[in-house]
Amino acid sequence: MSVSPLAPFKHTTFRALWTATLASNLGGLIQTVGAAWMMTTISSSDDMVALVQAATTLPVMIFSLAAGVLADSFERRNIMLVAQILMMVVSTALAIFAVAGLLSPWLLLAFTFSIGCGTALHNPSWQASMGDLVPREDLPGAVTLNSMSYNLMRSIGPAVGGLIVALAGAAFAFAVNAVSYIALIRVLARWKPQRAVNPLPRETFGSALSGGLRYIAMSPNLLKVMGRSFIFGFAAVSVLALLPLVTRDLVTGGAFSYGIMLGCFGMGAIGGALLNDRVRDRWGNETIVRATFLVFALSAVALALSRQMWLSCLIVLPAGACWVLTLSLFNVTVQLSTPRWVVGRALALYQTATFGGMAVGSWAWGLSAEAYGTDGALLGSGAVLVFGAAIGLRYVLPEFSKLSLDPADRFNEPTLLLDLRGRSGPIMVMVDYEIAQKDIEVFLSLMAQRRRIRLRDGARQWSLLRDLERPSVWTESYHVPTWVEYVRHHQRRTQSDAEVFDRLLSLHRGKKPPYVHRMIERQTVPIRDDMPLKQHTELP
Repeated sequence: MSVSPLAPFKHTTFRALWTATLASNLGGLIQTVGAAWMMTTISSSDDMVALVQAATTLPVMIFSLAAGVLADSFERRNIMLVAQILMMVVSTALAIFAVAGLLSPWLLLAFTFSIGCGTALHNPSWQASMGDLVPREDLPGAVTLNSMSYNLMRSIGPAVGGLIVALAGAAFAFAVNAVSYIALIRVLARWKPQRAVNPLPRETFGSALSGGLRYIAMSPNLLKVMGRSFIFGFAAVSVLALLPLVTRDLVTGGAFSYGIMLGCFGMGAIGGALLNDRVRDRWGNETIVRATFLVFALSAVALALSRQMWLSCLIVLPAGACWVLTLSLFNVTVQLSTPRWVVGRALALYQTATFGGMAVGSWAWGLSAEAYGTDGALLGSGAVLVFGAAIGLRYVLPEFSKLSLDPADRFNEPTLLLDLRGRSGPIMVMVDYEIAQKDIEVFLSLMAQRRRIRLRDGARQWSLLRDLERPSVWTESYHVPTWVEYVRHHQRRTQSDAEVFDRLLSLHRGKKPPYVHRMIERQTVPIRDDMPLKQHTELP
């Protein structure tokens, strides 16, 4: 992973999309400042102010998985175009309502939620496109540059947003955001990605949804990443959600001061992105995550105690660095541990965990600020971050996967003597192995991996059987719903998965390769006692 994080800029399409995203991120951050500050002027409730952040992140938690299914099933460019156009339309309507003086606190949250829905639709397709835009060795750099794109604008966007709100009002900030989508829409419209040709029919939404959930459930390392990302999102979002209250109540500032503090957080994030490559080269993933949890906790505690503007700006710098270091590391781990056929759903589930934590955290810390004060809520979030670091003592994060997740491309669809359609099924498959007694322990260990691979790729009712009359014969069996799902199951096999099968083949002692039985289940016709004998004999 020693490749320069700037290497993805060699690829023209990535460079164009990244540059256009800068303008979109700038507009989004200006809109965030405008929405947060407008809420402080139309509502006196602290938890309503914190709910602005929650309204942005909650749609990602709710809709990311569905968006991930779409990202794996349809052309990602088209999905991103729809999402950007949706956000532009909603932002335009928000600006019009603000100019007309029609915004209430709940209506402002509704518009913010709708923009968050566009973000939820866009993100899985954009993140999953990284593997299509750059080669595998440049993927960590591409993910880091994505974080840098957002945080580069975070360093200046909030300050610009605060200045715009102070001079021209929140309505003008909303209008600027509506215009900011144009550049990215234009680049996406001109991008002509290569379309992968798949002879199989597209999965149904329900099947693709359950397939993504099944893959994650059978991937322990991904579950560890998502668990830690939820905790980090829940606790760390306290700083961003409560920063308007910190500015107003603890350091006695205004909209411009709030923008400056957000800008400092963004500057820290840029520093973290620039250090990302060196940090990953020197320390392991778990060490980095524990350190970022603890440093962010210290920043939250120090921010709760500070009453000086300049000191609070310095305090949020390391928090911003830890924010991008942690989230980019989680993102890269998910992408490098997931094959292309399910990467959109895996990233969507990761974002669901992260943004779900942020949404719940924004609401929880807003209530805490209402009850115990802004400083009390920040102290509480620091304690949760320390707990998140301690979890790593038991559930250690995996290192970046070095396994080859490219398709194995070994499967040739067999010639069948029955006329099957794609939807024919259920299909039962049995594979016979002959294993020597001395190899049984290794065989069972490999079969445990084989079981996880089979189930993860769509098999059901997997079992391993041993012949009582011929103890050296072992039979692996599993079911798939239809013949199309059987073919799809084998197309999902990666090169690293094939290595497990190669090791199983080396243990097989038969004169011929393991015999594969492919059978379709058929129900017999029940025979009633009152049926005439003639009908009995005429049954097929």
